Amino acid sequence: MAEPVPHWPGRMVGDVHVRSTPPGAPEQAVFVHGLAGAATNWTDLMDELKDDVTGHAIDLPGAGHSPAPADGDYSVAAHAAAVVRLLDQVGPAHLFGNSMGGAVCVRVAAGRPELVRSLTLISPALPDLLPRSGPVRVAAAATPRLGEWVASRLKLIPAEQRINASFAVVWADMAAVHPVRLREAIEEQRRRDELPYSAAAMIGSARGIVAEYFRRGADNLWRQAEKVQAPTLIIHGRHDRLVRPAMAARAARAFRDLRLVLLPRAGHVAMMEVPRVVAAEARRLIRETRLGNAPLPG
Repeated sequence: MAEPVPHWPGRMVGDVHVRSTPPGAPEQAVFVHGLAGAATNWTDLMDELKDDVTGHAIDLPGAGHSPAPADGDYSVAAHAAAVVRLLDQVGPAHLFGNSMGGAVCVRVAAGRPELVRSLTLISPALPDLLPRSGPVRVAAAATPRLGEWVASRLKLIPAEQRINASFAVVWADMAAVHPVRLREAIEEQRRRDELPYSAAAMIGSARGIVAEYFRRGADNLWRQAEKVQAPTLIIHGRHDRLVRPAMAARAARAFRDLRLVLLPRAGHVAMMEVPRVVAAEARRLIRETRLGNAPLPG
């Protein structure tokens, strides 16, 4: 395996930590990670796209190197507000989201369409009446008191064991994980274990996504998807153990301008597993959006 690129440098932008590729590309992009993720989940995809877009990967409040929010709000709406604040700094951008980050991005695109040039969702965590075992475990961890108990017990398990178990769920093929990326994830988990708010951030975000699955009315995420105006790409991995690829059928009915892609060798984090393939699909959408916004000749 070739040595992976280093993670992009980060800085605080307002109240969140953001990692960015070097400036100079013709357009901007913002990348939003999922539950238990961080901005570093996007490193390899951002490298593939750095000539097309200047990428900005956010650590959502309480995740990665972002501090806990002052109000303790880890809801999807609160995460969406953090993304909007970043977009207000960056300007209109191509928006990428994975898993819970996909749900966050749908809220952003529906509520602030002028900030979103295109929308790429990778295994988005949109409400599913037949969730897989992973989301069921998330729901259990989000249960009052039980979630705190689970978090306290998990800290007794070595970080290496926890990361290996997590990667085995989200990757289609654990053997494909680069040893450097695995080591980085273990070191980051050890760092997170020392933070006083790490358990609250995980439990709060889990409760936030579970709440979205049961939300009714105009604020339901599928109703929000119907409001999205930006050209949208949804990528599913055939071996996703957390989000059913069959949800693509409902997405096709909800999003007004949608292209669906099923990757036969990917799991839940295709942008980490097959970044070059995901980049090719995203680049096509970015360039089509650019052409669609170009003035007519004459």
